[in-house]
Parts: sequence; C-alpha cells; structure tokens
Amino acid sequence: MKGEKTRKRPRLSYQRRKSLYGYGFISLWLIGTLLFFLIPLGKSIAYSFSSVSIKPGRIDMKWVGLDNYKYAVSKDPQYTDLLEDTLIETLWKTPLILIFSLFIAVVLNQKFRGRALARAVFFLPVIIATGPVYEIISGDIKSTGNTGAAQFSTMFRTDLVGDLMRDLGFYSMSEKMTSFITTVADNIFGIVWSSGIQILLFLAALQNIPPSAREAAQLEGATSWEYFWKITFPYVSPFILANMIFTVIDSFTNPMNQVMRRIMLFQTEEMNYGLSSAMTWLYFIIVAAAIGAAAAVINRFIYYEFDA
Repeated sequence: MKGEKTRKRPRLSYQRRKSLYGYGFISLWLIGTLLFFLIPLGKSIAYSFSSVSIKPGRIDMKWVGLDNYKYAVSKDPQYTDLLEDTLIETLWKTPLILIFSLFIAVVLNQKFRGRALARAVFFLPVIIATGPVYEIISGDIKSTGNTGAAQFSTMFRTDLVGDLMRDLGFYSMSEKMTSFITTVADNIFGIVWSSGIQILLFLAALQNIPPSAREAAQLEGATSWEYFWKITFPYVSPFILANMIFTVIDSFTNPMNQVMRRIMLFQTEEMNYGLSSAMTWLYFIIVAAAIGAAAAVINRFIYYEFDA
C-alpha cells in the first residue's frame, strides 16, 4: 500500500560474499576431483579385490578378496623382481640427482656470460617429451620398424667407462663395485635428464640468500667451502625434502619404469583390471613407505642438526 515502507532485501555481508566467491572459484575443481579422481579411485580399490570381466554394455565384478594381491606377490614371475630392481635403482639414483642438481644450481647462480642459455639447457628436458625422445637418446629404442631412430640412438651408447676401467686395471675390484660404477656411468644422461625441476628449485633457494650474508662471510674471511656449509646449505636445506619427494615420485611413476610397464601390460593387453589394480595399490603403498622413510631420515640428519 501507498505510504507503507517497502522492505529492503537484506544485503550479504562482505565476509559472506567473500566465502561465496571462494566456493564458486573452487567449485569446478571440486567437481573435477569428484568425477575424475575420487570416483575412479574408489573403483580402483574395488577392482583390486574383485575379478573384473568386461561385457557389452556393463562391467561384471566378482569378489575374490586378497587373491589378486597374493597372485601379484607370490605367483607373478616378474612383478616382485621388477619391484626390487626399481627400488634399488631409485635408492642410488635419488641421492645422485640431488647432489648433481645442487652442484649445477650453485654453478648457475654465479655471474658469467651465457648464464641464461645454460639455465635453459638444463631445463630443456622438462619441456621436451620424455617418452620416445628419451628412449631414442638413451639407446633403449627398439630397432624393429624404426631403423633411423635405432641408428641415432647408437650415438649415445658407449662402453667408455668399461674400457677405461679395463685399461687401468680396476676390474680386479669386486664384481658388485665394478657393476655399480658402470651402471652409474651408463645412467649419467638419465641423471642429467631428470634434474631440471630440482635445479630450478635449488636455484630459487640460492637466489633467496640475502647479499648481507655473503658480505658478512667475506668480512669474516670465510672460504668458499665454509660459506657453502655455513650459509648456502642451511638456506637450501628446506628444498632438499621437496626435491627428494619429487625425485622419488618421478622415478616411480616414469612411463619407462618396468613396474609401470608390467602393470600396463595386464591392464591394456590382458584386460585383467583386478590384478593390475592390486599391483598398482601395492606399488602405491611401497612408494608411500619409501617417501616416508626418506623424509624421516632427512628430518633427522639435516633439519635436526641445524636446529641444534
């Protein structure tokens, strides 16, 4: 009625509007996580305890309990051996990648001509596709059906270290030591190829060191060795854990990883989704345990020392 005061719609408070904007911003992420991560994750767990058969228009599942896990651990002729080889390779390759990345980051943090080009060269493997390109360069490409790639890959295969050790008489050492040195030398390219992100993270940590720290060290007469251990290493130590986790996950999830190939064999060629899911979850548990153990060691022997 005329003369009556119209009611005003209550306005949302500023905090309420900020909350709604936030929920709207992450809504697409929540929907994507639910549809493309959580639901497939639940199905994968169910598949690992079931015998899965694909039929026209549907997927039939029959509960088999731990049979798939038992088969993967005790009956599959290759899974446990490939898993052991992958763990051993990751165990020795991860420290080498971290040491190499830190060394290159320290070098690239210096001022010299062509520094930007050198940084781009070490980061280039991150941009290049790491599948067929890496196989060709590392010499793992199959010669059948691709003779050009096979001939190109021979450029990167050499037994220079083995020949050098024979000439110097080092083959009198134990067979395990000789095999380890040869393996490390043969994987130098792989170590360099896998160090791009780690170098970038260490370089970011080095650039956060204040100039006053270097000036104070120079005034105190500290050598380069003392400056590294007293100034540089404490600043980059928080990034060691992050780089370690990234390196371990990258090694375990590499498409050329033999365990991953074994899992994909059962999934794509034999269509055994139950067994492949069980192998995947076993692999996930082992990877999580490896990361947890490595993180505990780093926290104990690095962070504890500096806090003390």
